[in-house]
Amino acid sequence: MKNIIKIIFFAATLTMFSVAKTSAQVSVGVSIQAGIAPPAIPVYEQPPCPIDGYIWQPGYWAWDPDEGDYYWVPGVWVAPPTVGLLWTPGYWGWGDGVYLFHAGYWGPQVGFYGDINYGGGYFGLGFCGGGWYGDHFRYNTAVVNVNRTVIHNTYIDRSVIQRNTFVNNHVSYNGGRGGVMARPNAMQQRAMNERHVQPTSTQMAHQRAAMHDPQQFARANHGRPSMTAMRRVNPAQMAHVNSAAINHANRPASRTQQAARNNVARQQQGRMQAQRVQQQHSQQVQRQRTQQQERMQAQRTQQQHSQQLQRQRVQQQERMQAQQKQRMQSQRMQQQRSMQQQRMQAQRMQQERSVQQQQRAQAQRAYQQQRQFQAQRMEQQPRPQPQRAPQPRQAPQPQRERHR
Repeated sequence: MKNIIKIIFFAATLTMFSVAKTSAQVSVGVSIQAGIAPPAIPVYEQPPCPIDGYIWQPGYWAWDPDEGDYYWVPGVWVAPPTVGLLWTPGYWGWGDGVYLFHAGYWGPQVGFYGDINYGGGYFGLGFCGGGWYGDHFRYNTAVVNVNRTVIHNTYIDRSVIQRNTFVNNHVSYNGGRGGVMARPNAMQQRAMNERHVQPTSTQMAHQRAAMHDPQQFARANHGRPSMTAMRRVNPAQMAHVNSAAINHANRPASRTQQAARNNVARQQQGRMQAQRVQQQHSQQVQRQRTQQQERMQAQRTQQQHSQQLQRQRVQQQERMQAQQKQRMQSQRMQQQRSMQQQRMQAQRMQQERSVQQQQRAQAQRAYQQQRQFQAQRMEQQPRPQPQRAPQPRQAPQPQRERHR
């Protein structure tokens, strides 16, 4: 009876530890850390999409703290949790002296994934392999590989390749020595703050399958795993992995193994607690930065508003000065016109007086000339003789008739 209880307790503990380890690896946010940099991303060919509506999850290096080694999770086509969601891949980033894994998530937009070139449409900035159009996902066959006998919602847009500069140096981490130096832009910041959905159970099972395959560890394949990509998650492989985990959990363990596992579990819990504290600190720092940016933006906006008001006041003063100057100039011009009119009127009056004087002088000269002329004529005329008194006329006598 005691052995059965021990077996059940061990199975429950191991199951909780396994689930906690897997959930911690794929949960949203910083989930796990490693002391060494992950290997380079292997070169592989993307398999064709097998089912309409599936979205590509690129392969990535995950960390197993029990083994102390990275293992490769193959790229695979997976079904989204719901229509309209896109997958943001996880990425490794350098911070606080260790490499931290930022797990992937589902969301309405593709967020920041370290500017890592995973290929298959994830070239560092967003996803250019297609998008949702209503309830259907359309695939850009210029970027991703699809089975056209099954999938017909396709198009070709090579401009996404021309508009972006893809650096394919196979670096698998952001920051640190030799890492990709990039920070999230404003659009990616908004995507990071949107509603996120955790990876599906199929994605978690796919990762567990890779973790239970010894050939996927970097120590065994030297950074060149044999299984780099899959068309879809293999159900038989998932059942085999779950059965192996159950058999391993039901197998009795010695006290030494149990103590070692308990120690590993405590260490893992301590790391997770430290990671949660660090995540909370990072979130607090991020909120402070956001608040500071908002204050700076408000100050810039207020300063711009003040500058605009100052410019408006200056422009208004300039307009008033220009109007006053124009009024003064108009007054001067009016005064000049009035003075000019007065001068012209004075000139006309002077001319009229001059003309009148000339006319009077001319009339006087003509009058004097006429008098002189009359005087000369009078001098030239003979003096009149004294007239005799007229004698009275005699009455005519009647004539006598003559008789023959």
